[in-house]
Amino acid sequence: MKIIIQRVNYAKMFVNDKFKEEIKEGVLAFIGVKTDDTKEDVEYCVEKLINLRIFNDESGKLNLSIKDLKKEVMAVSNFTIYGNTKKGRRPSFVDSAKAEKAKELYDLFLKKLREKSIKFGSGEFGEYMKIISESDGPVNLIIES
Repeated sequence: MKIIIQRVNYAKMFVNDKFKEEIKEGVLAFIGVKTDDTKEDVEYCVEKLINLRIFNDESGKLNLSIKDLKKEVMAVSNFTIYGNTKKGRRPSFVDSAKAEKAKELYDLFLKKLREKSIKFGSGEFGEYMKIISESDGPVNLIIES
C-alpha cells in the first residue's frame, strides 16, 4: 500500500461533478493498493498516517501529528499510484490491485480511521472525482508499507 500525502489548509471533493465532502486543515491522502497488499498493510499505513509528525509545533518544528491536533483526512482511492511509467508512453497498472480487492482494503482503511476517531472525508471508490485543495507548506510525503 502506498499513500501520497499532502498537508492542506482545506480540501473539497466532487464526485461525478457533484459536491460530496470537504475537510478543513489536515491531510489529503491518495491511497493506492498493490496486488499483494493485506490487512496488515492497511493497519500499518493508518497508524503511520495518523501519527506521522508533519505539523508544526510552537517552535516551527514538524513535531505534531493528525492525532495530536485532531486534524482531518481526505481519503481518496487512487489506482494510478502504482502506475509504472518505465516503458513506453502509456502507464502500466499491473501492480495495482484489482478493483474488488482494492475496494475491500480501501473500505477497511476508512473503517480503521473511524475506529481511531479520526475525522475524515472520502471520495467514492471507482468514480470520477475532482479535488480542490490548498497546499500547506508545501509538505508532501509518501507512506509505503
